[in-house]
Amino acid sequence: MEQFFTSSFGISPSVFNYIVLPVLIFLARVSDVSIATIRIMFVMIGKRRLAPLLGFFEALIWLLAIGQIFQNINSPLSYIAYAAGFAAGTYVGMFFEEKLAVGNVLVRIITKEYAGGLIEHLKEKKYRFSSLDAEGNEGKVSVLFTVVKREQLHSLIPSIVNFNPNAFYTIESVKRVSHEEISSSRYKNILSRFITLNRR
Repeated sequence: MEQFFTSSFGISPSVFNYIVLPVLIFLARVSDVSIATIRIMFVMIGKRRLAPLLGFFEALIWLLAIGQIFQNINSPLSYIAYAAGFAAGTYVGMFFEEKLAVGNVLVRIITKEYAGGLIEHLKEKKYRFSSLDAEGNEGKVSVLFTVVKREQLHSLIPSIVNFNPNAFYTIESVKRVSHEEISSSRYKNILSRFITLNRR
């Protein structure tokens, strides 16, 4: 790689070792760790086709990065770039994971207040939900369960707070939902959100 940069771009060996190589290692680590984060997300939600494909590119980029480390094992900047890339890649991966909002989540709502307004709202928005009466520390409570797409959380959570400001709710990832309709349009939506993020 050093020979390619020095012969093609006229970069001196010192510039390559102290600037170009650390930058390349940093970018490689950012890429493979970001891909790893997204791959784990797809594994958790059962995307059997996408997860192995991402794993292939993750391993390939990692091998390229670690190969350069071994070829320049006496360069301390390579180690710093490797570690910094891992940290930055973790952040970038979490950012993409949040923005892609792929998969389903279980929202559990517990409230001791009247939940009729919230129930009617869920019906109006065509959410699938179940409600039941339960006993809490302070008496009778209403418990609602609903499974929604992660991308719907940004509208559901404000609705919960609006109808029942003191409600307690939890959100859990769901790997698979029975009778879920999975079409090609769903994957197109994921791809379009990914392209939009890259253009920003």
